[in-house]
Amino acid sequence: MKLTYLGHSALLIEEGHFKGIIDPFISGNPLSKTSVDSLVDITHIFVTHGHGDHIGDAVEIARANNALIIANHEICAYLNRFKVRTHSMHIGGRRKFDFGTVKMTNALHGSGISDGGTIICGGNPCGFIIEVGGIKVYHAGDTGLTLDMKLLEDEKIDAAFLPIGGNYTMDADDAAIAAGFIKAKITVPIHYDTFGLIKADPFYFKSKVNSSEVVVLELNEGININANI
Repeated sequence: MKLTYLGHSALLIEEGHFKGIIDPFISGNPLSKTSVDSLVDITHIFVTHGHGDHIGDAVEIARANNALIIANHEICAYLNRFKVRTHSMHIGGRRKFDFGTVKMTNALHGSGISDGGTIICGGNPCGFIIEVGGIKVYHAGDTGLTLDMKLLEDEKIDAAFLPIGGNYTMDADDAAIAAGFIKAKITVPIHYDTFGLIKADPFYFKSKVNSSEVVVLELNEGININANI
């Protein structure tokens, strides 16, 4: 499996015929080094919550690739107006797909969708555990530290992607505690430096974690992992 960090919270997952992207905030991301047009053959799009820097370019990417968007019920209901394919889930739900299994996990955050100057209900924010080819990837979405993360240790996560930017999410100290709860084989910091309010040092985060191998990825940098890592 190849995991490529596209900046902010955007993550590209490639394994066999599966090519999924989580929180595709590309065109509006001031640090992005990729383009929406370059994202081809996308099969699935995962949206953790309704904020614009996470829904991002989901509609455009879905239309260009006929990709299936997986999100909570409220976000899917909103996105259906754009004539894209969706599959709705909710917190705690686990579902088998043709590529593998998805579980929607709890996140402590908001999810309001900005629509023409009005905020509409975006349901509950979430994270995802995505299992493909025997490899489990956990993307926390935007969240504060929660004791629920202790339960994730039993999932035997191969790679965990945790926000560290603070202000809107966990900061590096709280994310290090979360990493200790989860005990993933690899942990990658995300959701930092995009804006001034979420400036953070990923190497400080790395220094605080001793329960997992922390990998700091540059923009558009990928890592390859396998089930025996």
